[in-house]
Amino acid sequence: MMLLTNDQVVDLAIIAVLLIGVAQFRSVRRARAGNLIAAAALACSAWLVVYRYGLIDPGIAAAGLALGLLAGAWLAAKVNMVQIPAMIAFQHGAGALAAVLISFVELTRLPTADTVVRTLSGVLGMVVGALTFTASMVASGKLSKRMKQRPSFLLWHNTMLLAGIALAVFLSIPATRAPGAGYAYWLVLLAAVSGVLGVLFSIRVGGADMPVLISFLNATAGLAAAFCGVAIGNRLLIAAGATVAASGSILTYVMCEAMNRTLGHVLMPGKTPVQNPRITEADRGVDALSEVSVTEATKTSDPLPAAAEAAIAVTSVIIVPGYGMAEGQAQHETVLLANQLVSMGKKVRFAIHPVAGRMPGHMHVLLAEADTDPDLLIEIDEANQAFRDTGLVIVVGACDVVNPAAITSTGTPISGMPILRADEAQNVVVCNLDRRPGYSGVENPLYDKANTILLLGDARVTLRQLREALEAAK
Repeated sequence: MMLLTNDQVVDLAIIAVLLIGVAQFRSVRRARAGNLIAAAALACSAWLVVYRYGLIDPGIAAAGLALGLLAGAWLAAKVNMVQIPAMIAFQHGAGALAAVLISFVELTRLPTADTVVRTLSGVLGMVVGALTFTASMVASGKLSKRMKQRPSFLLWHNTMLLAGIALAVFLSIPATRAPGAGYAYWLVLLAAVSGVLGVLFSIRVGGADMPVLISFLNATAGLAAAFCGVAIGNRLLIAAGATVAASGSILTYVMCEAMNRTLGHVLMPGKTPVQNPRITEADRGVDALSEVSVTEATKTSDPLPAAAEAAIAVTSVIIVPGYGMAEGQAQHETVLLANQLVSMGKKVRFAIHPVAGRMPGHMHVLLAEADTDPDLLIEIDEANQAFRDTGLVIVVGACDVVNPAAITSTGTPISGMPILRADEAQNVVVCNLDRRPGYSGVENPLYDKANTILLLGDARVTLRQLREALEAAK
């Protein structure tokens, strides 16, 4: 029977603590503690590496650590909840770049070719890391609106991608051999080609597909770190990277399922033209449901009193937040309205679509920041069972995730995507900036239904006005 060494026991203990922390993320209430536990495990692993291997130049290491801490503290203080997706993408890229640099150093210092696994892992770490770095920078640019957020297609886009992949494979062959003359130049060229590949595949992902891209880059950043761990022979880095890669892969699958798409369709989309569905009279109709609907006459006279009247008349309310709520920083007003409705005796819930934000869990984070009771949050399946028996749905900054055209039309970017069936509720109040289409570019027939009230404008203002109207009606 093989006994574990002391080093292996310590490594397994740290890995176990890391997994315990990650497991807490399944609960909103325990996520904060889980984050601290996982951070403590990673801090211990970093200290352990320094303890075991020492430092060639402690001064340089200390300067790098101080610089990183200052940069991280500055970002944490500066970035708000809307900017979190862009920052997450940037962090994925930073981690991937670190894997590229470490792999490069390790490959150029390997003395012989007898470490085939380490050499191959180092090369893969460079390829995956460089691709992830540039793709993450593009994603961060799109999410921070420094780049066009819609997909961008180049002439012969697929041909360039295939040629880049073939070139990367070709360059990987000499890169896996023993170091020799010009070896470092081969590695630099390989990293550059991989970086171009990252740009080529990420620029044509945008809009509602961004949560899938973020999840995918999360997985590839972890994979690059795991390869890097194999190259340097570090069990803790392998475990941490593999954990990130596995969780990111699962999350990518969940995001694709939420959009009823394959990963290939998201990462390699066709140039499908946007087709706006024809809104029929049937689309504008109102089903006979359990609670009294707003009449067309009342709806068109003045939207604010009509919305207040609808909120007072019903017994159940579902709030649907979207990315517009994040952009408008309206999460606090949204939660204040929800609390007011609860105090009025209404049954209030928040329906969260998996791709409502620009990264997985974005809406949950925003609502948690505003001190929302996590028990009020329901996912898409539960929400769609409840809409038909709900008196009022309040949409805050959401369009594509409640667009019935995803079901009734074909040939559009959202066709076949599961949506929140807010259109099945008795009344709908839309608190969006305007009635323009969402990222998909598809007109939303929900806006023209007879039971929909449009409170257009800054959601922070319209929600506050709605709260004041409800207060005045007491």
